[in-house]
Amino acid sequence: MIKFIECPRDAMQGIPILIPTEKKIKYIQSLLEVGFDVIDFGSFVSPKVIPQMADTSEVLKGLDLTNTKSKLLAIVANTKGAMEACLHPQIDFIGYPFSISETFQQRNTNSSIGESFERVKKIALLTHESGKELVIYISMGFGNPYGDAFNVDIIHHWVEKIASLGVNIFSLSDTIGVATPELITEVFKGTVGYYNDLEFGAHLHSAPYNWLPKVKAAYKGGCRRFDVAIGGLGGCPLAKDQLVGNLATEYFVNFFRKQFKPEFDEKAFERSLRIANEIFHLS
Repeated sequence: MIKFIECPRDAMQGIPILIPTEKKIKYIQSLLEVGFDVIDFGSFVSPKVIPQMADTSEVLKGLDLTNTKSKLLAIVANTKGAMEACLHPQIDFIGYPFSISETFQQRNTNSSIGESFERVKKIALLTHESGKELVIYISMGFGNPYGDAFNVDIIHHWVEKIASLGVNIFSLSDTIGVATPELITEVFKGTVGYYNDLEFGAHLHSAPYNWLPKVKAAYKGGCRRFDVAIGGLGGCPLAKDQLVGNLATEYFVNFFRKQFKPEFDEKAFERSLRIANEIFHLS
């Protein structure tokens, strides 16, 4: 079974023109009706760094979760953000970006990897006490452009330390979209096949012309959890000047529809595509 994690937060966060709160609510509400497993809907981070996400609490208040099977995930970058996210009972998952590149960890959260791990300890405790589940995003999980050391053993080292805190879900992130299909398969075989009791997902950034080989490579490596975004929008605004997009949901769904039958409301999905086009001007 494939898990679909739809990521409107990632799609919106790098857009410089602020999207009105009511439009975000309308869009995310439409996504909640489709049947995605998880909606990565917002983040509790500094509005100075990511101004687009400053209204996450207001967006959450406007969502009707009565008739959805989708669970909500919010991203945090520090303990303060985790404390704020934990106050909202509607949120099921809290995501934290943990980079195994020292350089990028400093850029993304203004801390060293060691300091970031100490932060994970506190966030893991907060999520446990509030009945939520922590998802760790292994940023630069397929290498980095800074010359920092990278190999599967480094992933193992940090996954084991973090898993010892009670964390069970990890998402391996190709943060700047440079991973080759061969490397993607190697990394997933070295994690999914190595840790049977943990769940590993793929947060792959790619251009429109090279998404399919990456998806096939991740699936071949054993990945069954994929982060996607309608229109292929998004990318980490702190990674490079030019954003590299996410896996486009519509392409991804069409590909897997041939092998599985996702439990999607097709009419709701079409409605989400129309709203996305209104907001993001996709066509």
